Amino acid sequence: MLCSAKTLIPSQLNPLPIQPHPNPFNSISSPNPSQISAQMYRTLARTIPRSTKTLSSSIPQLSNFMGFPQNPSSSHKNPIFTLIGNPQKVEFSTFDGILKPLAREVPRFFTGTRSFASVAEAEVEVEAASSTDADEAAEIQEILEELSKVQVSTSNNAASENTNRKRNFEKTQHRPLGMGTGKYAILRRRQIKIETEAWEQAAKEYKELLADMCERKLAPNLPYVKSLFLGWFEPFRDAILKERKICEDPKCKASHRAYFNKLPADMMAVITMHKLMSLLMTGVGDGSVRVVQAACHVGEAIEQEVRIHRFLEKTKKKPAKASDNGDGEVDSSAKEQEIIRKKVTNLMKMHKLHQVRKIVKGQDDCRPWGQEAQAKVGSRLIELLMDTAYIQPPVDQKAEGPPDIRPAFRHSLRTVTKEHHKMSRRYGVIECDPIVRQGLDRTARHMVIPYVPMLVPPINWTGYDKGGHLFLPSYVMRIHGARQQREAVKRAPKKQLQAVFEALDAVGSTRWRINKRVLSIVDRIWSSGGRLADLVDRDDIPLPEKPDTEDESKIKKWKWKLRSAKKENSERHSQRCDVELKLAVARKMKDEEGFYYPHNLDFRGRAYPMHPYLNHLGSDLCRGVLEFAEGRPLGKSGLRWLKIHLAGLYGGGVDKLSYDGRIAFTENHVEDIFDSADRPLEGRRWWLGAEDPFQCLAVCINLAEALRSSSPETTISHVPVHQDGSCNGLQHYAALGRDQLGAVAVNLVTGEKPADVYSGIAARVLDIMQQDAAKDPAKEPDALRAKLLVDHVDRKLVKQTVMTSVYGVTYVGAREQIKRRLKERGAIADEAELFSASCYAAKTTLIALEQMFQAARNIMNWLGDCAKIIASENQPVRWTTPLGLPVVQPYRKLGRHLIKTSLQVLTLQRETDKVLVKRQRTAFPPNFVHSLDSSHMMMTAVACKRAGLNFAGVHDSYWTHACDVDQMNIILREKFVELYETPILENLLESFQKSFPTLNFPPLPERGDFNLKDVIDSTYFFN
Repeated sequence: MLCSAKTLIPSQLNPLPIQPHPNPFNSISSPNPSQISAQMYRTLARTIPRSTKTLSSSIPQLSNFMGFPQNPSSSHKNPIFTLIGNPQKVEFSTFDGILKPLAREVPRFFTGTRSFASVAEAEVEVEAASSTDADEAAEIQEILEELSKVQVSTSNNAASENTNRKRNFEKTQHRPLGMGTGKYAILRRRQIKIETEAWEQAAKEYKELLADMCERKLAPNLPYVKSLFLGWFEPFRDAILKERKICEDPKCKASHRAYFNKLPADMMAVITMHKLMSLLMTGVGDGSVRVVQAACHVGEAIEQEVRIHRFLEKTKKKPAKASDNGDGEVDSSAKEQEIIRKKVTNLMKMHKLHQVRKIVKGQDDCRPWGQEAQAKVGSRLIELLMDTAYIQPPVDQKAEGPPDIRPAFRHSLRTVTKEHHKMSRRYGVIECDPIVRQGLDRTARHMVIPYVPMLVPPINWTGYDKGGHLFLPSYVMRIHGARQQREAVKRAPKKQLQAVFEALDAVGSTRWRINKRVLSIVDRIWSSGGRLADLVDRDDIPLPEKPDTEDESKIKKWKWKLRSAKKENSERHSQRCDVELKLAVARKMKDEEGFYYPHNLDFRGRAYPMHPYLNHLGSDLCRGVLEFAEGRPLGKSGLRWLKIHLAGLYGGGVDKLSYDGRIAFTENHVEDIFDSADRPLEGRRWWLGAEDPFQCLAVCINLAEALRSSSPETTISHVPVHQDGSCNGLQHYAALGRDQLGAVAVNLVTGEKPADVYSGIAARVLDIMQQDAAKDPAKEPDALRAKLLVDHVDRKLVKQTVMTSVYGVTYVGAREQIKRRLKERGAIADEAELFSASCYAAKTTLIALEQMFQAARNIMNWLGDCAKIIASENQPVRWTTPLGLPVVQPYRKLGRHLIKTSLQVLTLQRETDKVLVKRQRTAFPPNFVHSLDSSHMMMTAVACKRAGLNFAGVHDSYWTHACDVDQMNIILREKFVELYETPILENLLESFQKSFPTLNFPPLPERGDFNLKDVIDSTYFFN
């Protein structure tokens, strides 16, 4: 049941009309000057100074029209949208930010101005300029390059105009091979609509449902979440309209008043509802979210839509009547526009940069709001939603009296006391009613998800905020509010970052599709309650009943079990929401022929898809339902690699056999493979025994088709085949230190079968525990724990800890990793015993690691020592990756900034000038190695792209078609050797000494005699 603060079915509806976003393609063909805003040109004319004298004052740099962080949690010392630049040289980003996005859709924005046939012609004009200021000349060149994209020639030569348009368009975007121009144009229009109209379409749907509900006098049969939204939509929208009227009063002093009239009320309502509910779904699982997080998320989403909405309104094609005054005469504004255009054109030709900058500044009427304004807008919207959103529990037939109508959301304060600290902190949370929470994990598919995979290839990256999506804000790096990191990337020359941009374009150009057969099996399992193939149980576990006793020990044990059961149910809720979101995207994309994932970087340079839910970096579920859109014949080598890949996915030790052993395993289970492909749920379910069941099922289906074919080599395969590094972090340390022993342990040299570092560590851990178990428990407390664990030690128990050891895993982290593994097996039922056993196992594993990888430890210590020396000077550690990406460690002490909102006082965290010395030291070794493995992946991606291979990378796991694995293996080995033939540590030390000439850094650790060329012939380096 649902209801609102008003009646459930209103008798009268007066929905606020929404002007639909225009299709930008409607405005690119006609050169009629009246289509362009006369007001804009009037403003331009007023701001052009009559004198051409150079302005002496500097014009502050402005943001581009979508210039705000993609990560909503970002915060720093200065206001979050503070832009970079000094008063002496101001980067001309506003012109670029306003006109370049416009140029993507409206390449003929100006009429009557001179255009250049190419960027080269513009450069000639720049060289002819008499300006002696090199910085100004560079800025003029940038402007002229933009003009070459947006200006239209007055010439009537249509062929030349089309050629220029095509050339400029191809600079940033490319049409996939084999796709016709018409089909590509259709997909691109759809992509624009997806990015710009998602919220508007949701608002339109709710209005139509309300109208239909009033007409029929019946509530529609809708999914749970949608029915809630429908009940809340009208009263919430009306409350926003009422608030807007209050804000229009000049006497109103509300801090959010300046931002409440920039978007239609129904769109603001839809965004707030969906954003808040999605935060509740993806949170900790207890049906609550912190107020500051919710407010910033909602405010940021509102601002983002305001910018898109305003941009599309400005570029909307005017109706023909707009240029007619009613008597059939052309409006004088068209003539005025023509005059103004000539003035603007003359100013551009004279290279009056300061005047141009001032004009653009005057046109930028959509300044960034800042995190404070976002939080205030979000807080007020959430408060209005809490005031108007109600729910009604199912009617109890026995109950008497009025129905139980209660608020859907509640604002409360929580007090948190940190362990080992006497101080406590209070923070506000928004909690949803348990009835709302119960249905969240079953209807996530009805949430609006703005950042879905793209139907066309992403825009090629050319700058910090230039690339990725067509309209949605896209940034090449996820900086999380780190101001110095953003500065470093934005200031880096484009040429320096070209290799990084090319790599991101390469991984973003891989086309994917949904494996419908696997998705159908997932849907069947999920609709039947989950529990199979590592899918979470869709039902909660029952809570233990309180014992009818006064025995304190039994009461204490019951409380422990109750707390554990509640925690388990909370985790299950979060996992169910996660699965629902993944499946929602898969179902949305399943009928598409293909789609793309634009990628960006974290601050270390690792590449990630920008879509957060369904991508190849995700779980086995995600990887199982995704496949390459392009199919390629297996060939003899592809059939062999598909068999090897299946054995690797099945796991259970099979993935550690030689290639011949893995092929034999697959051939010995041909009947199981056929049964899994034909009757995945009705048959023997062999595939469910795999470590990666859904990926295993996908390969079974493809392999069964090939083996049954009269010509297996000609079978088309869409399955990505993986080549994974062998504990890749230790591989990089072995290469850095030329460590022969480490190289052998992690397969940098060839062997008859893959060396398994995890099994080696497990054997060493087992040896230590067997020695401890033989000791007297009365004298050695660890003896009992060793006896308890000795039968549970294997490679899987220690694998995660070994993997993360080179990335700075702590004792606490190792304890939690091992505790999860033991809990999965049900090895120890008692929680107290499980905790103490995990502590002992973690300590033993770290000791074994210290003994086995001494050379890697020496390099880690050297890196940490250098970082400590730098951080002690209150400076962050910074370096440049081998591909030219500048990296600045972001670890600084966070200050608190209090802002008063209508809901509560919020605390925003911002960077201070104080560097966290310990964090800088401990994080540097893993961050540095991450920057190296990302460089290797990017180098491989670019080379594979140039060789015509489809490539996908998951950090240290490289994917391609089965038939191309041999070629990719050659490339990735060559690129690894190429990477480490450069003096990486020497260059790092030199950069430190150059940046801090007064500091003394320790000498480089001694290196071994390992020959890097051995990697070329190593069979199992990546396998």
